[in-house]
Amino acid sequence: MKFRALKLRAAFISSVSLIVLPFCSLVFAETAVIVNPANGNTVDKGLVEKIYLGKAKKFPDGTAAVPVDQKEGSALRSGFLDAMVGKNESQMKAYWSRLIFTGGGIPPQVMDSDQAVKDFVAKEVGGIGFIDASAVDSSVKVVTSF
Repeated sequence: MKFRALKLRAAFISSVSLIVLPFCSLVFAETAVIVNPANGNTVDKGLVEKIYLGKAKKFPDGTAAVPVDQKEGSALRSGFLDAMVGKNESQMKAYWSRLIFTGGGIPPQVMDSDQAVKDFVAKEVGGIGFIDASAVDSSVKVVTSF
């Protein structure tokens, strides 16, 4: 009787694993923060945070920073905001609403996909964005990932 119960429990766990494991890669996908390959600046988490909060408008060499964002509600955007900016989407929306109202800045332009972000950053010398690490190619340079 005990053996049969253990066998059933093992079968159940195996079945659940087969269902859950494919989704684990979605949860643990790596995100890459990218810049134009011509950008020779050292870009760390602190600078990324300042750029996305509108507190830094230039890279250390004086090149204007032009951040782009992913679609609101995307898992990639939520993960980026949490890891790199320390805010969730509603906090970020409220933050930019206040800045816009007071004339303190303009939020990053929103792009529809990893490809759109990558294309923009590849063409714009001061471009900075974030994409799924699997979408990185030689048209952009990764400055950090998480």
